[in-house]
Amino acid sequence: MIHPTAIIDATANIGTGVEIGPYSVIGENVVIEEGCKISSHVVIQGPSHIGKDTQIFQFSSIGEIPQDKKFAGEETRLEIGERNVIREGCTLNRGTIQDKKVTKIGDDNWIMAYVHVAHDCEIGNHTILANNVALAGHVTVADYAILGGFTLVHQFCRIGAHSFTGMGSALSKDLPPFVMASGNLAKPYGLNTEGLKRRGYSLDEIKLVKQAYKIIYRSGNTLDEARQALRALAGSSKNVALMLEFLENVTRGIVR
Repeated sequence: MIHPTAIIDATANIGTGVEIGPYSVIGENVVIEEGCKISSHVVIQGPSHIGKDTQIFQFSSIGEIPQDKKFAGEETRLEIGERNVIREGCTLNRGTIQDKKVTKIGDDNWIMAYVHVAHDCEIGNHTILANNVALAGHVTVADYAILGGFTLVHQFCRIGAHSFTGMGSALSKDLPPFVMASGNLAKPYGLNTEGLKRRGYSLDEIKLVKQAYKIIYRSGNTLDEARQALRALAGSSKNVALMLEFLENVTRGIVR
């Protein structure tokens, strides 16, 4: 299961049934849980923790030091959850002491070729990051978000749950839950209603989300006015409440 050309540090903790391909390097303080598959020519540096049944394809660099000039060798971490697929040539960096000291990726994510996840990012569950997506430092991506190929995200931006970006989008501000955006710089283009239908959202639930979208984007409201209007609607819908919670914590403004 472990190719004889693989180099594995004595401090690494390798679970049962793990496959490690030719010429891969597993560094200090790396934990790889059971059932993981590491292809050839993968470099994993620690401290890093990789959850069970995760698959990492060739030429990926996992857990390397952050691309941050302030980094001075402090002990920070990369944590990857379970059942993730990380395709060829991805770069996932550890965190920094300027944030929570950890870059964190949840479960069941599909991370396609040449994706870059910078220091201190936090990715939820069931997301899709298409080819060549690049996340700058301190970016948050919530559950079920889909980022189209070559999407670029500015540092400290937040990507809401169930949101969607088109190919080649550039985001310099936060993208609220359920909203589709595209362009450079990205602008909103309605709701990800097809995605919501596929995930079992009822027509009544989608209708309430549409009302919230109109309050934010179609009624001429300022962000403060939109928050106030959503407070009256949030009690009747957990999804509107999610949108309101997102807007209550905006620091960079939202995509408009």
